[in-house]
Amino acid sequence: MSNPLSLRLAGGLALIDSAMLDADICIDEGRIAQNAARTVDVTGYLVLPGLIDLHGDGHERHFAPRRGAQDDPCAALRATEAELAANGITTAMIAQFYSWEGGMRGPDFAWRVARAIAGTPCLTDLHLQVRLELSLHEAFADVEALVEEAGARYVVLNDHIAHDALAQGKRPKRLTGQALKSGRSPDDHLALLQRLHSEMPKARAALPGLVARLKARGVRVGSHDDRTAEDRAAFRSIGADIAEFPETRAAAQAAVAAGDPVIMGAPNVVRGGSHDGKIAAADLVADGLVDALVSDYHYLSLHRAAFRLHGEGLALGDAWALVSSGPARVMGWTDRGVIAPGHRADLVLIHAETHRIEGTICAGRITHLTGELAARMVAG
Repeated sequence: MSNPLSLRLAGGLALIDSAMLDADICIDEGRIAQNAARTVDVTGYLVLPGLIDLHGDGHERHFAPRRGAQDDPCAALRATEAELAANGITTAMIAQFYSWEGGMRGPDFAWRVARAIAGTPCLTDLHLQVRLELSLHEAFADVEALVEEAGARYVVLNDHIAHDALAQGKRPKRLTGQALKSGRSPDDHLALLQRLHSEMPKARAALPGLVARLKARGVRVGSHDDRTAEDRAAFRSIGADIAEFPETRAAAQAAVAAGDPVIMGAPNVVRGGSHDGKIAAADLVADGLVDALVSDYHYLSLHRAAFRLHGEGLALGDAWALVSSGPARVMGWTDRGVIAPGHRADLVLIHAETHRIEGTICAGRITHLTGELAARMVAG
């Protein structure tokens, strides 16, 4: 691994204490420093904290593009890292399902991704987020083993079972497609769903103990797609105190009122609303109900969401906080998310006019470099 840079970034506009200032930024020994050995002119560029992505499942396209096209998980992770770096992301949670859905969302695939993260040298700071289908109560011990071996920092609880349809004796929508992806026959897949649906009381009874044990290890736990204030209260009562993608304003308001962080998807902001008719993330941001934006299924959307919010009137410092200092606070990371002496030198350099990301620096090491900035770095 290359040595960290000793570099003064001179002439750019830097985000410091929520304001854009004319300031030179020095990097040395992987940290923001007072002095540096070499100077590069970054006039015309914005110098911003590196993006922190707490939930991104864009890795799936690299791990399983088409059947048989990718059989090397380490190569898939390197491709994922390259995409992360090109989009200014310096800390990333790889959001991996542990689900009854099987295939790339099944337990075996979760272990494969976790071991790829542990076994692949990367400059980007990568972590595993486990997206646990809470109905899988018989697998909770295996989930704990996965979290411990992977050093996972964040577990989010999902429930994607179509309980309403199953309770009425109906076949859930898209069952045949799900079955084929999981490697089961439609009848076997339906039987599995019916069993998991009937055993939800057991899963609900086992869930508080699992959450307590995870939190004792320092793992953050959240819930996904809360629909109501009552949903949020129920998850909070067992220690799942992050509201990830609440579907309604009521759920988001209940989270904020109780001091629970709210995470929303950046693609929702870029699109101007949810793809399936749920609450618009930008509306929640405008009302101060969002702590962090995440890439969800599209890494490119993270920085684009911040600039879109800025274009709609939000101060750039406040918009960028949703993708830098806000996520850092959610995770309790005090060494990143802002540009300040002693903090990690996690930076993204963006052309001030085009908003093109031309440089990404993680802990003082270059992970992405292109365009005019690359020419200046080489010449300087």
